[in-house]
Amino acid sequence: MPSSIVIKNLSWSTPDGHPLFSNLDLAFGPGRTGVVGDNGSGKSTLLRLVAGSVTPAAGSVSRVGRVAMMRQTASLDSTVAQLFDVSEEWARLRRIETGEASSDDLEHADWTLETRLDDSLRQVGLGGLGPDRLVDDLSGGERTRVLLAALLFAAPDVILLDEPTNNLDGDGRTAVAEVLSRWRGAAIVASHDRALLERMDRIVELSSLGAHDYGGNWTAYRAQKAAELQSAEHRRDVAERALQAIDRQTQIQRERQARRDSAGRRMRGRRDQPKMLLNAMRNRAEQTGAAQTRMSDRRRATAAREAAEARSQVEILQPLSMRLEPTGLPAGKMLVEVDHLTGGPDATDPVIRDLSFTLVGPERVAVTGRNGSGKTSLLRLLTGDLAALSGRAEIHGTVAVLDQHMDLLDPAATIRDNFLRLNLEADENACRSALARFRFRADAALRTVATLSGGETLRAGLAIVLGGPHPPQLLMLDEPTNHLDLRGIEALEAGLSAYDGALLVISHDTVFLEAIGVTRRIALGQAD
Repeated sequence: MPSSIVIKNLSWSTPDGHPLFSNLDLAFGPGRTGVVGDNGSGKSTLLRLVAGSVTPAAGSVSRVGRVAMMRQTASLDSTVAQLFDVSEEWARLRRIETGEASSDDLEHADWTLETRLDDSLRQVGLGGLGPDRLVDDLSGGERTRVLLAALLFAAPDVILLDEPTNNLDGDGRTAVAEVLSRWRGAAIVASHDRALLERMDRIVELSSLGAHDYGGNWTAYRAQKAAELQSAEHRRDVAERALQAIDRQTQIQRERQARRDSAGRRMRGRRDQPKMLLNAMRNRAEQTGAAQTRMSDRRRATAAREAAEARSQVEILQPLSMRLEPTGLPAGKMLVEVDHLTGGPDATDPVIRDLSFTLVGPERVAVTGRNGSGKTSLLRLLTGDLAALSGRAEIHGTVAVLDQHMDLLDPAATIRDNFLRLNLEADENACRSALARFRFRADAALRTVATLSGGETLRAGLAIVLGGPHPPQLLMLDEPTNHLDLRGIEALEAGLSAYDGALLVISHDTVFLEAIGVTRRIALGQAD
């Protein structure tokens, strides 16, 4: 029987009582399903509910087949064999190999274990990695791939992956994508990696309204979202025309009522009609006018509410776009000079060796290489955070750095106060206008940075660095899309697309690099 997951009437709330799912109905069968949604929409929680590690408040999760979820972390003092949960079996084979085996060892030995371990590791590009290797000896990307290999080794019918390509280099991302391409069971993958989502058979989007099922891969999903936007824009236009029509009709009624009132006053002024009749006519006119006014007010309030809801839906669906102040960077200006640069955190084994390159004018350059090849160290050498051992690194212009931790922002201060602190020439109006372009309007600009999500923090950093009256001529970013949801990535791309300065970007996200117009890559050496 094919593996399947069926969710019925599922409800779950966060520990503080915030409802995340209410009466959720979903089904998963064989094939690859990508789960997308804003950070906080419940993607990880949904996977844990499917895995059975979290109990729903109401409803049910029915499972056919064995379900396993890829672990997110591993103890640094664990061995590969321990991650695969075969340390005892592996120790038994080693005793047999050294001639120290007991009769029990010989009877219960799993002679296929070594081959099956290596096969699982080969599937993630780590063939030959010994089961006795410590996790602490592996790079971050290798640890993620070992955890994926351990999942495959367990041979479940349904696999659950939560952001499996985060912090992986190009080789690691390729390995994950190839594993999923070969997978013949059911796979549920929560991810913001658009290249990985392109390999899905189906996309499920989570939002505050529940789950929406989209057939097809990322391209098909985007096409359907574009159709939704077009439909929402049509509804907005219809609602706004209806509101305008009501306003015109109301104005006509007011003008007619004013003419009738004027005629009534003239009639009363002639004194050729009985006073009782005139008073009755006036009362009827006032009552009719009041009734028409109440009806018009109700119709307008309904139309205004519908128009506001339609505009709000368009804003939710519409990709962010913006206009920024120019940097004033001349096309031929030598902005960055790196000449035979050598350096790194470890002076005895510098990760950057004899590197030379230049960046001229508003070039958009990506720094690429495997994890551990020195990409972040290069940015630190350029900014002077690390001292070079030899060679030269110079920046001839204004520069800003947006790292993964947003160190330039004061977490205890509001977004507004951070903006004014870092843009001394900006007044309150310029500040609010710049923040609004990045969708921090009104009270949203008064939130403290510490309360923001990862995507909101990056968007705030962009607003503060790029939204001021004098944006820097060079912007350096270190893995900016890590831990961002899709809406956050699109906001980042919109901001960088509107920026006319130079970019030096560390990223393994090829879709992102293409979207921001990278034209050149600086490839660093192999990992340590």
